[in-house]
Amino acid sequence: MSHIRTVLGDVAAGLLGRTNYHEHLFQVSPLLIGDELDDELRSAAEASLLGRSGFDAMVDMTPMGLGRRPEALARISADTGLMVVATTGVHRDEHYAVDSWVRALSEQELRDRFVSDIRNGMPREDASQDSGTALHQGLPVRAGMLKAGIGYWSVSSFERRVLSAVAAAHVETGAPVTVHLEHGSAAFEVLELLSGDGVRANAVVLAHIDRNPDPGLHSELAAAGAYLGYDGFGRSRTWPDSVLLECAQRVAESGQANRIVIGGDVARRTRYLAYGGMPGLQYLGLKVIPRLETILGADLLQEVLVENPARLLARFRPAPD
Repeated sequence: MSHIRTVLGDVAAGLLGRTNYHEHLFQVSPLLIGDELDDELRSAAEASLLGRSGFDAMVDMTPMGLGRRPEALARISADTGLMVVATTGVHRDEHYAVDSWVRALSEQELRDRFVSDIRNGMPREDASQDSGTALHQGLPVRAGMLKAGIGYWSVSSFERRVLSAVAAAHVETGAPVTVHLEHGSAAFEVLELLSGDGVRANAVVLAHIDRNPDPGLHSELAAAGAYLGYDGFGRSRTWPDSVLLECAQRVAESGQANRIVIGGDVARRTRYLAYGGMPGLQYLGLKVIPRLETILGADLLQEVLVENPARLLARFRPAPD
């Protein structure tokens, strides 16, 4: 039976339910000074709002070196009933200070850490030194997603090293891969790089592809096998939600609804209700999903919110004896 690796253990894919594929409960980055997500009680309250808005599960997309807190994720999951998939990997270049310990890791060291996070459990502390394995009720808290990131139409040497390490960890574990695309750029180029390292497109979700709301491009990417990460809702300064909803509708009409996954990527203290901001994690469930159901219908919405993320996340292969 296929399974999904959550912070509280493996779950049969059929039990996952409605899934928000991209959020952050904890995140600290030099790019986001003043917008840190670092308070467990407030993040737990925000997770509860997400659950009450109609979601059963979420992927926490914070990778190594950015304030990841595995044991807190497990406590929040246990307390709220929200299934949480944690992430290992490394974000794009600009999220790490010049002297960050993450930059000092070789490709092999990165790969080994990623595999260990998935197979053995993540470290208790998000730091260079060994802090012991994160535990919840005596069991290791393990990651279920790999992540890399690139710049706007660019892949730095650091980002290329991370992509290679993520690919090697995927080949070893089967874990799904998320790639942060800056403004939705370089999607086919990333798929080509990953393919050269042994990662098939159907194991990859292209985060922020909707920052380039081109339904023709999206349909081509989906036809190549990649999952389309629609996670830019609630950013009316750039464009209204209707642009993204219409893009999803056209992709579905092209026969590629089976490759769409939906997230919020709210990711800021100033945007979380529990931290005193807005619109919060509940925005997606309360404001976007009803409109998406009107456009797609109940059957396709079930595919997008339940079946697609379950298929994406249930890709693990067992460790060798």
